[in-house]
Amino acid sequence: MAGRAPRIVECVTFTVPVASRYPDQTLSLEQRAMDGRCPSLKGATMSLPNPAELIRQMATDLNAHLSKRGISDPRFIGIRTGGVWVAQALLKELDNPSPLGTLDVSFYRDDFSQNGLHPQVRPSELPFEIEGQHLVLIDDVLMSGRTIRAALNELFDYGRPASVTLVCLLDLDAGELPIRPNVVGATLSLAPHERIKLSGPEPMALELQDLSTAL
Repeated sequence: MAGRAPRIVECVTFTVPVASRYPDQTLSLEQRAMDGRCPSLKGATMSLPNPAELIRQMATDLNAHLSKRGISDPRFIGIRTGGVWVAQALLKELDNPSPLGTLDVSFYRDDFSQNGLHPQVRPSELPFEIEGQHLVLIDDVLMSGRTIRAALNELFDYGRPASVTLVCLLDLDAGELPIRPNVVGATLSLAPHERIKLSGPEPMALELQDLSTAL
């Protein structure tokens, strides 16, 4: 994992890098609003970071991470759907013409029997060898870690890579599995009923969803 602390996104003002003024960094956005530290969130639409700004900093961080590890020609893979959007934008920011592989991990998830098949499932497309290659695996939002676990399982079915660098736009710091990104745009802590959705691809935008209001 990269040797720098994750960015903790504050409640209203988002900059990159973002430094938290709060000692209790695990407070959810809702809790910060409730205790008065983010009064502008009460009854208002919360402002979320701009994906384009995050990706610009992620490109710098990824270059530094790969350089430190002596990796010069990695293969890039995006996880459908949001991870592919992030990967495309990241390659553009890096001015890297490398082909992009795409993964659909639906059949590899350990909760497949519970959730069933997504109606838009498509085959994975990897226009390069996996065996012995340095891979950069890209997703939009890291939450439980199950999607990344499924992606790794699928990749190892194609071959054994030399290394895998995990890049995520957001880390929701709620992992059920010991999986953390090497490069991350921002880290958020949400309430149990909150989710973040990435829309796109042009332009990409983040949306806070309140699952309790959907009941």
